Formats: sequence, structure tokens, C-alpha cells
Amino acid sequence: MPPAMPVAASSAPSLHLDASLATWGVLGALVVVMLAVDLLIFARDRTPSMRESAAWSVAWLVAALGFGAAFWAWQGGEAGGQFFAGYLLERTLSLDNVFVFAVIMAYFAVPAAVQPKVLSWGIALALVLRLVLILAGAALLDAFHATFYVFGALLLFTAWKLVRREGQEAAPDRNRALRLLPRRLRARPLVVVFVVVATTDIVFAVDSIPAIFAVTSEPFVVFAANAFAMLGLRALYFLLAGMMDRFVYLAHGLALILAFIGTKMLLIDVWHPPIWLSLGVIVAVLAATVALSLRAEPEGTTA
Repeated sequence: MPPAMPVAASSAPSLHLDASLATWGVLGALVVVMLAVDLLIFARDRTPSMRESAAWSVAWLVAALGFGAAFWAWQGGEAGGQFFAGYLLERTLSLDNVFVFAVIMAYFAVPAAVQPKVLSWGIALALVLRLVLILAGAALLDAFHATFYVFGALLLFTAWKLVRREGQEAAPDRNRALRLLPRRLRARPLVVVFVVVATTDIVFAVDSIPAIFAVTSEPFVVFAANAFAMLGLRALYFLLAGMMDRFVYLAHGLALILAFIGTKMLLIDVWHPPIWLSLGVIVAVLAATVALSLRAEPEGTTA
């Protein structure tokens, strides 16, 4: 009897990247250095101006593009394309983080000069926790192919929740992590805000990390894209927080992107779209969302 032919298992795009401990160490060191630069130089104990925030936002974008170009040269076009698609996806989804962070800061009346420090330490902790989630997610995808369907369904559910929550306000006081804090720490406002910011980002990560696994199943690329997307989050916060009322269609745009990615994961065994299609959908939806939001009348105005 001839030997049975192996059945090829479908999966998300994979690079088979030989990311050794040394390679991870280089990436980790780079992230730590950039976090230190962000913490010690940008808006240290003061409120940055819009101009400064815009300049730093551009600088972090250039840093991400530079890393992506170097990664492209090292691993090839497929790897570079996956990094850029993942970075763009995470950066787009981080817009929702920015506006929720603004609600948290306003709710707890955090002084403007202290906000940069709270955001920095919250983002640093969130990056560590995201790395744990990324490694766990990669292990699940490798061990259980059905995880793709679970992630796809989760993204579709999140998209539905984004549309349903329109007009609803975030409630920072309902954060469950606060109940786990000792009473003496709950009496310290900055500790409370720090915990709320960090844990809120983890909630967002539960949605965004499954989404990027539809772009690539390589943990190194997933973490690199997440790290570079989050490194510029402080500058983006101070640039966009005051404009949150203008992005009236943001939830709809993010919901559409998540619905597309979720559908892509559910069809992983029958549909394998090229990486440029994911990039194109994200760019097109984001551009349309911004354009429609800026053309809409601000709330409280009349024709």
C-alpha cells in the first residue's frame, strides 16, 4: 500500500523566520532604548505643544518606517510587507486607545503635566503584557488550528460592539482591576490611573492581537509591529486628544476593519488574499473615516 499523502495544514501567512534569542534580544534592547528616549525627552513633567507632539509623531513614524525597511532588506519583501501591514493595523486600532485614555485622564482629573509620565509607564507595562499575549496566541495557533476561527469570531463580535457602543461613555470607575488593588494604593490617584490605563490597553490588545495574527503568524513580527505602534502613542495622544469629538465615524471605521480581518480569519482555509489587499483595505477605510469625520459638523453646531 503506498504511503498516505500528507495533508497540508492551512494557516496564517508564515515567514518561518529564524528569530533566535539574540534577534529577540536586539529587538528588546531597541524597544527599551526608544521607551527611555520617549520617557526622558518627550514632554518630561510638562504638557507638550501641538507642534511638538506632531513632530514627535512624525519622528516615531520615521523610526517605524526605518525598521520596516531594514527588516525588508534582511528578510525580503514578504516579511517587510507583513510588518508594514501589521504596523498600520495596530496603529489604526490604537486611535481608539487614544480617545479612551483621554476620557480616563479627564475622569480622574489628572494634571496635564503628569499625564505624559502616567502614559509612559502604562504603555511600558502594557508592552510587557502584550508580549505574553502574543507568545500565548502564537502557541495556541500553532497547536490548535481552530484558534483561527475563535479569533475571527472574536473580531466580528468586537466590530459589532464598536458600532453598538456609539454615543456611550467609557466608565473608568468600573475597571475590575481596581478592586484587586489594596485599599492604601487605591487612595493614591496616580497609581489608580496607571492601573486603569495599563489594564484598558490590555482589553484593547485582546482585540488587536488576534487581528494582526491574520496578517502574520510570526511572533517576532507581531511584537515588533505592536511595539512601534505603541511607542508613538504618547505623542499621538497629545496631538489628537483635543480633537476626539471630531472623529465621529472612528468607531464605524475600526469596526469595518475588524470585520474584514475577522472574515479573513474565518475563511483562512478557503481564501488567501495577498498582503497588499489587507494594506489597501486598512488605508482606504482609515482615509474614508478621517475624511468623512472632518467633513461632518461638530456636535453642538447647527446648519
